[in-house]
Amino acid sequence: MIIMKQPEVVMIGLGYIGLPTAALIASNNVKVHGVDINPKVVETINRGEIHIVEPALDVAVASAVKKGYLKAATTPVEANTYIIVVPTPFKGKNEPDISFVEAATKAVMPLLKDGDFDGIRNMVEKAMRAGMDKNMGHEYNKDVESRYRENYRPTVPTPWPLMNDGIQGGWGPGDLVIVFGNPGGGKSWMMVAIAAHAVQMGFNTIYYTLELGEDYVGKRFDCYLTGYNIDEVNQYRDKVEEVVSKLPGKLIVKEYAPKSASVSTIKSHIQKCTDMEFKPDLVIIDYVDYLRGPSKKFAERKDEIDDVFVGVKGLAKELKIPILTPSQVNRMGAKDSVIEGDKAAGSYDKIMVADICLSLSRMKEDKVNGTGRIHVMKNRYGIDGMTYNAKVDTNNGHIDISEDIIAPESLVVEPTTVQGIDSLDRKALANKFFELQAKDPS
Repeated sequence: MIIMKQPEVVMIGLGYIGLPTAALIASNNVKVHGVDINPKVVETINRGEIHIVEPALDVAVASAVKKGYLKAATTPVEANTYIIVVPTPFKGKNEPDISFVEAATKAVMPLLKDGDFDGIRNMVEKAMRAGMDKNMGHEYNKDVESRYRENYRPTVPTPWPLMNDGIQGGWGPGDLVIVFGNPGGGKSWMMVAIAAHAVQMGFNTIYYTLELGEDYVGKRFDCYLTGYNIDEVNQYRDKVEEVVSKLPGKLIVKEYAPKSASVSTIKSHIQKCTDMEFKPDLVIIDYVDYLRGPSKKFAERKDEIDDVFVGVKGLAKELKIPILTPSQVNRMGAKDSVIEGDKAAGSYDKIMVADICLSLSRMKEDKVNGTGRIHVMKNRYGIDGMTYNAKVDTNNGHIDISEDIIAPESLVVEPTTVQGIDSLDRKALANKFFELQAKDPS
C-alpha cells in the first residue's frame, strides 16, 4: 500500500460524476484526494465502499483505496491540480445556482500556487483515455474463471425449492420477472410471498404498490409472516411485532398512485434509499403496467407499455438487482385452465424483454377450493413449458407448489359458448363438415 503524501489531484465533489472520475484517475496510479462536505460519504469511501449506484464503481474504488491512490476528506489539501465537480441546480427562472462552485473555489484559493499545469492536464487526459479503453467487455478467451465463480450470478431464492432448481438458484442480478394471471387470481399475494421470503432470508426488499395502500400491503406481509388470515390479523398485533423484530432482512413498502410514477421515479427512490444506507437486493413493482411512460406521445397504448417494460429491464440491469412484477391477462386468458404467453394483456412484447415469465391460473372453482396452476412460460436459465399444481391461500399468501408436472392432456378444457353453441360442439361440427367434404369433394 502506498502512503499518500501530497496528492497530484484534488477532486472536490464525490457524487455521480466526481467519484467515478476520481476512481478512474486513481486507477492509473495517480494520487487523488477526494473532498465531500458529507462526513458519511467520506467515511464510506475511505472504507473502500461507495454510496451511489454505478456499475463496477465499487470494484474501482475498493482497489484504489486499498492501494493508497484514493483518499477522501471534508477539506481540500495542496495539490498540483484541482477539479471541481459540484451541483449547479436551477433557481428562479431556470438560472443556475453557482453558489456551490463559488464555495468550492474559495476553499482551494489559499492552496493555489504558480506553476505549469500542462503536464498534469495531459496526464489526467491520458488516464481518462486509458480507463475507457480497459472496459472492452467480457473477454471470452481470457475470462473463463469469471464465468465459473460460485457467485458469478448471486441469486435471491424463491419460496419454492422446485422453482429455484429450474432457474439456477433464484432471481438473479438484472432479471426482469413477470407473473401473469387473471383479475383477483392471487398475483399480488404471490408477490408478497416472494418478497416476504426474501426478507426472511436476510435480503433487503422494496415493494412498490400502485394499486393497494401501503398499510394494507403491510398487513398482507403480517399475514404471510405469521400465518394469520387477513380478517383476523388485527387481533394478533403482539405476535406480528415479535415476528417482525426477528427478521434478518428489511422491507420498505412505497405507494404511488397509478400513472403518477415513472421508471425515473422508481430509480430516484431507490437511490434515496441507498443514500440512507438501505440498498435493496430485490425490487417488486405491483404493477409495472401502472407506471407512467415517458413524455413523448405514442400511437397506441401498447407501445407506451412496451417502452415502460424496456425501461424497467434497463433499470434492473443498471442496478444489478432482480425486479419482479405481476401483469394481467386478456379476457380470453382469464378463461383458460393454463394461461399461455399469447394471453398477455396489452402487448406480447413485454414477454420478449423479460427473463422469466410465469402464470398463475385460477378459475372460479380454484378460488373456491384454494387451488391453481403455475405455468413456466419463459425461462432464460433452464427449461420451460412445465405446469404445476398449486395450493393457494389468498387469506395469508401461502402458496405451495406440487413437484408433479401436469400432463397437457390431463388439463380440463372448459367450453365457451358463442351464439348458443359451445366450443366443444363447434369442434364436433367442424370435424363432421370435413368428414362429409372428404366423402363428396364435389
